[in-house]
Amino acid sequence: MGSHAECAWGHGAQKAGSAPVSEHSSNENNVAKPEKLSAVKGMNDILPAESARWEWLEAQVRELMARFAYRNVRTPIVEHTQLFVRGIGEVTDIVEKEMYSFEDKLNGERLTLRPEGTASLVRATIENNLLYDGGKRMWYMGPMFRHERPQRGRYRQFHQIGAEALGFAGPDVDAELILLAVSLWKQLGLTQWRLEINSLGQPEERQAHRQALIAYLEQHQDVMDEEARRRMYSNPLRVLDTKNPAMQAMVNGAPRLLDFLGEGSLAHFDGLKAILDANGVPWTVNPRLVRGLDYYNLTVFEFITDMLGAQGTICAGGRYDYLIEQVGGKSAPAVGWALGVERVLELVKELGADIPAPTLHAYAIVPDVSAMPVALRTLQQLREAGVRVQMHAASAEGLGSMKSQFKKADASGAHFALIFGSDELQQGLVTVKSLRDGTGQQVQQALADAAQWAATLQSAV
Repeated sequence: MGSHAECAWGHGAQKAGSAPVSEHSSNENNVAKPEKLSAVKGMNDILPAESARWEWLEAQVRELMARFAYRNVRTPIVEHTQLFVRGIGEVTDIVEKEMYSFEDKLNGERLTLRPEGTASLVRATIENNLLYDGGKRMWYMGPMFRHERPQRGRYRQFHQIGAEALGFAGPDVDAELILLAVSLWKQLGLTQWRLEINSLGQPEERQAHRQALIAYLEQHQDVMDEEARRRMYSNPLRVLDTKNPAMQAMVNGAPRLLDFLGEGSLAHFDGLKAILDANGVPWTVNPRLVRGLDYYNLTVFEFITDMLGAQGTICAGGRYDYLIEQVGGKSAPAVGWALGVERVLELVKELGADIPAPTLHAYAIVPDVSAMPVALRTLQQLREAGVRVQMHAASAEGLGSMKSQFKKADASGAHFALIFGSDELQQGLVTVKSLRDGTGQQVQQALADAAQWAATLQSAV
């Protein structure tokens, strides 16, 4: 394989806009310094100190999903734009205002960076015929993209973890997914949340409610803002989701969808509530909870916190029995949720939950470069035995003094220093010095037996 530079530009390729390189180039002092590039606004680097928190959260999620028998699925970041237009709804904020869409210059296809994970998972389920032998429980994790105003816990590239159960129709699976989220909060040490639930019923019930709602809104256009008037006929439910204080009284008096639910929808909702009650999960019915996506029916829910300002939703979802058919598959019921990783980590930070920092078992101190072959052979043996060990590496000025190496060993957080001194090496030994017990106790170990004493380095952590 070629170098990274070759991969980016090809052999001898010239960057667009740059001047050709001449053998008789002008005075080097006159060469302009390359402009410093920065990340796209709202798309953030996750650096080592922070990524340790992410890895901790991801590990908790993986373990929990396995306990609930949910299997991981990974979908592409880029999908056909039409998937989200059909899947999310043409008159939603996401499709109208927030999607990163572009034309593929090679074939003219309209493509979009995925703004959420459910539509992609449904597409993958249909395309790969995953429901041919019955329902599936799946989960995903990855970056999503929406062009919105960056704010705390909400960015243009953000990360979602989602759990979806496809092919199951009963309220027991709705409840299972909510219990999965509750188990996660427990595991993460999060206590400051509340659960709001609602039922959106079935399409015919929503249609009857929609007509009554439009008739009601038509009588109150004087208090509605431009956005609400625009949506009054295309998506009246979303009018109820307004944050405009001047419309709250009008919204509170609007016909409630719950009053239009038939026997089947109410039984489904009651079934969900009974399971939540049996598990001691507190809930409140929020009749205005409609969610921002068009594909929901029956159960919808949100986990909310008051600790993150206005953006209080940390996990949300619901049932979407008609989406699979809408995207071109054979009709099948489905339910799921997604959580925002950034927001959950913000909440973890806010509550001061204990996140174990990644710890090093040992730091290798190498006084002389001639010791490197033996030192690295020993470190490889220790690493293969499961020891986390960092090797002291030379800078442009060389390896540095023993004193400076010990400083770095201490700063690394390692529990032991491994000293590969010339005297020790002549005897086939390495000195193991404790850095954290306050005594600085030293023992010598045989290089040839590294695999046997590796466990002593791990036991202190």
